[in-house]
Amino acid sequence: MKRVVAVALGLLMALTGMSPAASARTADILHRLRAVPGMSVEERPSAIAGQRWFWLRYRQPVDHGEPGRGWFEQRIMLQHRSFDQPMVFHLTGHNVPETMFETEPTKLLAANQLSMEYRYYPGSRPVPTDWTKDTLWQGANDQHRIVVALKRIYQRKWIGTGGSKGGQASVVHRRYFPGDVSGTVAYVTPNNIDDNDDNAYDRFLETVGGDPECRAHLRKLQREILERRPAMLRLLEAEAAGAGWTFDVVGGVDRAFEHSVMDYEMGFWSYNTEAACPSLPPLDASDQVLYQSFDRVLGFRFFTDQALAPFVSLFYQAGTETGWPTPTFAHLRPLLRYEDSYRPRSYVPRDLPMALDQSVLREVDRWVRFQGSRLMFVNGGNDPATAEPYRLGPGSRDSAVYTAPGVHHEFLGEVIGGLPPEQRDKAVADLRRWAR
Repeated sequence: MKRVVAVALGLLMALTGMSPAASARTADILHRLRAVPGMSVEERPSAIAGQRWFWLRYRQPVDHGEPGRGWFEQRIMLQHRSFDQPMVFHLTGHNVPETMFETEPTKLLAANQLSMEYRYYPGSRPVPTDWTKDTLWQGANDQHRIVVALKRIYQRKWIGTGGSKGGQASVVHRRYFPGDVSGTVAYVTPNNIDDNDDNAYDRFLETVGGDPECRAHLRKLQREILERRPAMLRLLEAEAAGAGWTFDVVGGVDRAFEHSVMDYEMGFWSYNTEAACPSLPPLDASDQVLYQSFDRVLGFRFFTDQALAPFVSLFYQAGTETGWPTPTFAHLRPLLRYEDSYRPRSYVPRDLPMALDQSVLREVDRWVRFQGSRLMFVNGGNDPATAEPYRLGPGSRDSAVYTAPGVHHEFLGEVIGGLPPEQRDKAVADLRRWAR
């Protein structure tokens, strides 16, 4: 019977002029995904017209150097348009949001989109957890394996993208597997290759934005919050009691409060536009108004145990490979009590050993400058994360660095669309050429 069906199928393809490869490509995407070894598939109702939405779980080795030593499942979100469209491979660097969205390259190319959760985030974490395998190299190998698995289905060009830590992951991926994608668009991507020298962040904060009065007022507010420490702590403790927050990992509510305030200036410029300056309260505002304003701008809850738990991977890699931006905080002295503990070691469980080795980042930086090709770095003019950006060098080919004026830590909006017209048009033309 199987032979009869095969003969009939062959006759049909001969009559229609359809090759076996073309026939395979017309198979339903759901069936093709389910046929990938190591992959489980769930189709969900789509929220975007013309696209189908799939949640995938893909079996990955814990250690790509020794694949037989354990496995875990990695969460991946697929938005399918057509086999005949390019694929945008979006690296989140963090978890995958459980909602449909389109990155800027996806929109510009009318592409399919694959969004991948980074290893060791809660939904993609092996149990038991060997944290020594939460490395940039292992992450790049995760990404390579899924590209190899799905390129058999999506045979058009692939474009890599990501923002912030996801942008960094996309560049690291290209360094180790340059042929996996035809081009990379990395948004607001930090390149902190020397964690002992963070002067670039101080220089950035001295000049960011167009209004020196805004910068000055922001710093005065930051200091005012510290000077009102007892009142702020009472408000924070009351909110924590109501919400069930705890502060064991960071070492207590006072330390969590201070670290939050140290984050305030960088956080403002990262997640707020300059248009938010007039809404900042005056220095003589009440304790409640000051507290609520801080909470709107940044929030005190980030250093709670509950908020830190999903981000152990982020802080572990910051303390072992990627580094941690640390301005000097000269304007906050002598009000700081815990300045020396403002580092990733404070935000992960104490039983995880950590030692910083930035050799991979330095190697990737050299590759960008001396061998990289088809790389597009899109930075935000008001974003502290790119105070230490990637730069091109004598060996960089068919690549560019752009800075979108006034843009903060944004990577899912129209950042290329916010470039000056001539730069925007060139960036879009290059992206479309890479995807052809």
